[in-house]
Amino acid sequence: MRQYLFIILLTATLTTVLAWGVWRLSLRYKLYPGIRERDVHKTPTPRLGGIAMFLAIVAAICVSSANPYFRIIWAEPQTVWSVLAAALLIVLVGAADDLWDLDWTIKLAAQFLAAGIIAVGGGLQIYALPIGGITLWSGWVSITLTMLSIVVVMNAVNFIDGLDGLVAGVALIANGVFFLYSYIFVRDVGVTTNFNLAMLLAAVMIGACAGFLPLNWKPAKLFMGDSGALVLGLLMATSAIALTGLWPPSVLDPDNLGRSQILGAFLPILLPIVVVMLPLADFGLAVIRRMRAGRSPFSPDRKHLHHRMLDMGHTDRDAVLIFYAWTSVTGLAVLLMYLATREDWFGQYWIGVVFGIVGVAACLVLTFLPSRPQPGADPDSADPADPDSARTDPATQEA
Repeated sequence: MRQYLFIILLTATLTTVLAWGVWRLSLRYKLYPGIRERDVHKTPTPRLGGIAMFLAIVAAICVSSANPYFRIIWAEPQTVWSVLAAALLIVLVGAADDLWDLDWTIKLAAQFLAAGIIAVGGGLQIYALPIGGITLWSGWVSITLTMLSIVVVMNAVNFIDGLDGLVAGVALIANGVFFLYSYIFVRDVGVTTNFNLAMLLAAVMIGACAGFLPLNWKPAKLFMGDSGALVLGLLMATSAIALTGLWPPSVLDPDNLGRSQILGAFLPILLPIVVVMLPLADFGLAVIRRMRAGRSPFSPDRKHLHHRMLDMGHTDRDAVLIFYAWTSVTGLAVLLMYLATREDWFGQYWIGVVFGIVGVAACLVLTFLPSRPQPGADPDSADPADPDSARTDPATQEA
């Protein structure tokens, strides 16, 4: 655990330093687009924070290659390099989109190419699922399912990137829960290359999000942009596939499962979905909404879940905290259910169930009973009708 904590701290430190540098360079060379109609912020803000996050992640992963503790991961270096190559492609395309607003078909093609690099070049695929015994697919089916899963999660994470600190905080919480689960699960079923790769990817994402939040918290000085949100989605999907793609025989074969592993065999499928439940829900609703209107499913609008919460009366900060609460409650409830499968907790499923019911009820109350602020109560908010109420020069944000 100490080795992973070192990776987290290293990634967080590098991200903060690099993000500050990217922010200053973006201000100096005016590397930021104008305000779009769907944007919530009123001040033009640099959107290249994803570059800093990516560089910090690459540096931390490269440092791990020199640590004997992580030698099992680097036993198959082509897998790690394929993940980094795919992330590099997404960063380049995402940064270009943040600056020049690329056509959605170009971005989608790049996303499928990146997913193909991981599935084909790196060999990380969904080969089997423990549903009704061992379920195996042909190579093309496995590759297709893997690529679709990666692209969907990438866009789901990107779709909720609309408020200061939203994606960074949600990804921090989601990967924190996923890391704890992976750490416990590896200890229960044994050590494999893929399981440890999943933990390493979760660790660097925790560090990158924690290091980026100081500059991204409201009022944000720097946004991660598509280059950051899409990479987080890519790595989150990849870490889940690394954990579930190659199962030990004892986990896949129902006849060999002990009572402490029955639920554990299914939670790796359930947990990655649960921790990105809100992004996936937002993505699904957006696709349905836009296709019904005869538009591209990737055409932008101002009807995402975070926009609707603002329309309900939540402040930006309250909406972000509510997203954090939903992610924490759902993820921790599933984690507690898995802990109940272990010998020292066996039979205590009610703990996770009660926690989930109470947590969801509390989140529902917070979501649907917002405290509508009085006009002018939020000093960080700006009236778009008042040109003096919003700063239009991002250089004024410099400390």
